Amino acid sequence: MSKHLRLRAIGPTIPRKYLNNQKIVEDDTYNGLQMFKTDIDSCMNWLNERQDHSVIYVSFGSMAQLDAAQMASEEGKLPKGFVEETSTKGLVVHLCSQMKVLAHKALGCFVTHCGWNSTLEALCLGVPMVAVPIWTDQRTNAKFVADVWRMGVKVDIDENEVFKGEMFHHCIREMMDGEKRKEVKTTSKRWMEMAREAVKEGGSSYTSINEFVASLTQRPKS
Repeated sequence: MSKHLRLRAIGPTIPRKYLNNQKIVEDDTYNGLQMFKTDIDSCMNWLNERQDHSVIYVSFGSMAQLDAAQMASEEGKLPKGFVEETSTKGLVVHLCSQMKVLAHKALGCFVTHCGWNSTLEALCLGVPMVAVPIWTDQRTNAKFVADVWRMGVKVDIDENEVFKGEMFHHCIREMMDGEKRKEVKTTSKRWMEMAREAVKEGGSSYTSINEFVASLTQRPKS
């Protein structure tokens, strides 16, 4: 990019703990973007009791709102008795530490609204995605997830712009144990490696940051 524009590409900008294989600070997991209190302990304790690659993580971010017809993850819009009926095989929380969940070995796939932060985090950690875009750039991100990066599948909508349960079921099955998952796992490894290469010492992102800092500290010529 620098050959065509005077820009420096920096990223992915997620905590070093999840990307850097070199010596790091163990608690370096904060990305400075947490707006609400998370229920970390209950999430991690629950995940620790699950089998590897067996959990489907569903999150539509902190801003997106779905109506009741979409079976949203907001507690007030969940079907009556949903939490109680699924308590033996699922966990519903208001907000979790998403990076810790995505990095957990129990995770099998991520049903996401494709907000940029969520998309980038899943991409860097190699998590298969079921894309359910809601608005703005999410539709473009979902297109890249499914058709360009080959990191997941996109749920289609009907003529009323509603995501049907049957399609959800099909897409989740594809990402958990279908033929599509095999392709995604192959591409996910490549994306994880590229992300780690970018931020490690000597990588493209590492170099760009140092060049930017150097340009700020250079004294102007007299």
